[in-house]
Amino acid sequence: MASISFAFPHVHGGDSRSTSDPVFKLKGNPSHWLVDNEPPITKETVPHSGTEIIAPRSNGVNEDLRLDEEICNEAGFEGIVGQSAVLRQVLRLIETVATGDSTVLLLGETGTGKELIARAIHNRSRRKERNFVKLNCAAIPTGLLESELFGHERGAFTGAIAQKIGRLELADRGSLFLDEIGDIPLELQPKLLRLLQEREFERLGSTRTQRVDVRVVAATHRDLEGMIVEKQFRSDLYYRLNVFPISIPPLRERPGDIPQLVRHFVQHAARKMNKAIDAIPCETMDALTQYPWPGNIRELENVIERAVILSPGPVLRVPIQDLHTRIAPGHKHERSQTLEEVERKHIVTTLRETRWVLSGPRGAATRLGLNRATLYFRMKKLGIVRPGTESWNHEITSGTERMGHSGIRIGDRP
Repeated sequence: MASISFAFPHVHGGDSRSTSDPVFKLKGNPSHWLVDNEPPITKETVPHSGTEIIAPRSNGVNEDLRLDEEICNEAGFEGIVGQSAVLRQVLRLIETVATGDSTVLLLGETGTGKELIARAIHNRSRRKERNFVKLNCAAIPTGLLESELFGHERGAFTGAIAQKIGRLELADRGSLFLDEIGDIPLELQPKLLRLLQEREFERLGSTRTQRVDVRVVAATHRDLEGMIVEKQFRSDLYYRLNVFPISIPPLRERPGDIPQLVRHFVQHAARKMNKAIDAIPCETMDALTQYPWPGNIRELENVIERAVILSPGPVLRVPIQDLHTRIAPGHKHERSQTLEEVERKHIVTTLRETRWVLSGPRGAATRLGLNRATLYFRMKKLGIVRPGTESWNHEITSGTERMGHSGIRIGDRP
């Protein structure tokens, strides 16, 4: 069984007994790493890094993957591991926006490393000597979130026995990371909007307005535009947050980074557990690379940590069979939707595709097989409102003219 070798620093206390798997030690002169019938080694330079990767020249067949100890400086960019094109694009965006004070919105699935990206933005900004304060909006009960964010005065509510400084004041002249911003309750969103617009707020129970100089970085895994349509998120707050959006790719879109991440996590876990892990079977690495990772990097880290615990010797043993029993991306065990929910979702999807043009040959009404007035009535009944509008007292695009000129108004029954 072929193995991939890691050139990790030796850690005392590990099991150094030999195994039945051939392990290639990546030490000394790279030319000595060749085995019989293996193609010659070439050097390939990673763009912008100055690092050379030692790799066998491809001949169209499966080759033993080798990880040199100088494959890259994994912690070279604020601890972010990877060299894929999509990740490098994210890093370029971080470098671009970090020097200013603009609000940043990080979009990505759970476990993609949004907090790490937010910290990288802070560490590369002029605020790096100040506080980086984080707040998970989904982890704090709704009734306490306002107090946690803005602070409160003594006696502001039952149980407020002392004054409390909120996260905003702690982050003054620094950065505030609002994780899971999509979970912030509607009643608190106007106060957050005011903070972003005016940089001022009042503590709970206080009438004194305070000003702060804080850079806000928000993150979410939710579809905020869809939440706006469903009246779960304010459109004006979304536009204030969406000044500089950065989409973080899921791990399944950057499989080339998985070997590097595996090496990083193995090294970290082995050092923590006082073990020596220096190789992994090639078929195991292939399985890890092909797995879609619905939990992204967080799931990969947990799988590797468990594998290090279970590995008795220097070869990493990953329970691959457990991966195939996990939930695949997009597969959810949910209750069946009601007919009204299905209808609402279908109408909203069609409206998005037509950019909220209702009538005309390419309008939503034509696609849905309805007349215009009937579609108006269904939208009002289902509570569907175009993003950026606050009520039904507005005009909606109708082909090339406004419906205010057509004689048909919202609320007209078919």
